[in-house]
Amino acid sequence: MNKKPVVTVIGAGFAGLSAAALLAKNGCDVTVIEKHDMSGGRARTWEKDGFTFDMGPSWYWMPDVFENYYKLFNKTASDFYQLERLSPAYRIYFGKADTIDVPATLEALYQLFETLEPGSRKNLDVFLAQAKYKYDVGMNEYVFKPSHSVLEYFDPRLAISGIKLQLLGNMRKHVHRLFKNDKLRKLLEFPVLFLGATPQNTPALYSLMNYADLVLGTWYPIGGMHKIVEAMQQIAEEQGVKFVFNTEVTKIKVNNGRAEEIQTRQGNFKTDFVVGNADYHHIDQKLLEPQYQNYSAAYWDKRTMAPSCLLFYIGLNKKLKDILHHNLFFDENFDLHAEEIYSRPQWPSKPLFYVCCPSVTDSTVAPEGCENLFFLIPLAPDLTDSEVEREKYFDLLVSRFKDLTGNDIKDNILFKRSYAMDDFGEDYHAFKGNAYGLANTLAQTAFLKPKMRSKVANLLYTGQLTIPGPGVPPAIISGQVAAREIIKKLKKA
Repeated sequence: MNKKPVVTVIGAGFAGLSAAALLAKNGCDVTVIEKHDMSGGRARTWEKDGFTFDMGPSWYWMPDVFENYYKLFNKTASDFYQLERLSPAYRIYFGKADTIDVPATLEALYQLFETLEPGSRKNLDVFLAQAKYKYDVGMNEYVFKPSHSVLEYFDPRLAISGIKLQLLGNMRKHVHRLFKNDKLRKLLEFPVLFLGATPQNTPALYSLMNYADLVLGTWYPIGGMHKIVEAMQQIAEEQGVKFVFNTEVTKIKVNNGRAEEIQTRQGNFKTDFVVGNADYHHIDQKLLEPQYQNYSAAYWDKRTMAPSCLLFYIGLNKKLKDILHHNLFFDENFDLHAEEIYSRPQWPSKPLFYVCCPSVTDSTVAPEGCENLFFLIPLAPDLTDSEVEREKYFDLLVSRFKDLTGNDIKDNILFKRSYAMDDFGEDYHAFKGNAYGLANTLAQTAFLKPKMRSKVANLLYTGQLTIPGPGVPPAIISGQVAAREIIKKLKKA
């Protein structure tokens, strides 16, 4: 009987979990080595005094990507968690008593657009039809390409699709051509704030995010986003994947161009293949010797990173009034904040921010009579981090939250925990303290991203710094692509 190929996955984030389960299903002996005491990567949880906080992702978009993954193992999301569509999906605050609630039904969405901009229903039809096409083609064809070479895209059918996908246009022109109302423009441009560029520098392709948002909807797994992690770990373990926690990889030992051993302080792991789901830059620059690094330090310094962020996890001893699960605060200048992230990196002068209150939907994440709050400010990566800056912005957030919502929380805070660039660097070796990976600019799309393939013949990279990009659904897809590449290699051997 042939010996099973031994695969070592570095990092138990979404991409690592995705790859591990598929490789085990296809006959590999898979071990996942994880620095922390749980799976999830940035989607870890933090528990305190009866509160449970999702430390990272809080938006459940693109439910079809999750279902398609579970289907590979004859499962469905409902086998693991109860999924609820949020209605309204979220609220945008433009000022005091100046809000819009984004509806969960298309008819209500059309009514909202007509109310704010009479006659805009027709243009919304056009916009959503184009966004649907981009989503269908992008999520079913483009994102599953390993992007080893531009030749993968030399397909007449994909070339025609590329024109329709508006790869060369930008989101700002696309949105502003169809809509005149400033609030509608901000609603449609907001998803790109986290993609790593201003709307002017983000390909119009990414209106596919609006289709995911406005048509496919915003969902929530009861129990929190970590329920997805638990589901994916359960699937992996059912396939025979072994997990080693509280263990940090210190070096990948390479012999004759092949990784032969993964070294940790707790012991070493012989391996036939490696899937790198830790931070790509960290693996490339810190775990490999220079002759095996894909890129130079200068290359990495020239990459455009998606934002970092300043987060606050807050336990309140009271319930809030008239707050939704997801709340976006756009009462300050959108373009100024974007400029201070991407064009002139600095701590923002008048930041936009986001507040998640999952206890509005889910009673399991906070004690009775209490509220679970998650505040977030997008920031430029690689800023100088300090407790003084964090506290300054916390005071600002609490004050603006009170002014805009009428909820004074200052005297009801049981505890708070801040998290920013230094923490991302310490916990995840995140390059420049980024939170969302590599920016989705035109110059960093598809085959122009850092390659999955390594100079080390049996090492493949996966996760948010390679294809297809940042976000939970793309990470799950990235793991599938990496696994399929290894499976192809095994079949040829």
